[in-house]
Amino acid sequence: AVIVYLLLIHKPGAAFLVFVAVAGGQALSSTLKLGIDRPRPDLVSHLADVATLSFPSGHAMLSAVTYLTLGSMASRFLPGRTTQIYVLGLAVLTTLLVGISRVYLGVHWPSDVLAGWCAGFAWAMLCWLAAWAFQRWRGQTAGA
Repeated sequence: AVIVYLLLIHKPGAAFLVFVAVAGGQALSSTLKLGIDRPRPDLVSHLADVATLSFPSGHAMLSAVTYLTLGSMASRFLPGRTTQIYVLGLAVLTTLLVGISRVYLGVHWPSDVLAGWCAGFAWAMLCWLAAWAFQRWRGQTAGA
């Protein structure tokens, strides 16, 4: 929905960034799960049906990638420092709640969630830095 919105308001670069961040995060999560091959906890009965591997938590990772990317993008265009902090705080809170819910449901070890948050943050930061570097490079080449 965000990608379509960004395309409708003629922000194809931002739409591309969101797409690359989320699709790349999903690919990275799946690759890590296959490479590590950790089973899910079986200490308690799961409150949700799951069939994939456990490490890292895909929900924790993708929530970090998605909400932190969207929060950082939105905060760049919002007026006032308080509003920017609110939006970024909401993105972080949502990411934390998603991860905590995975442990609560009994489908992940806490270390799965922590790894998902770390990998998601790292991927979101890499995407943000790449977009920032591209904008700087494009600005320098346009002025030359």
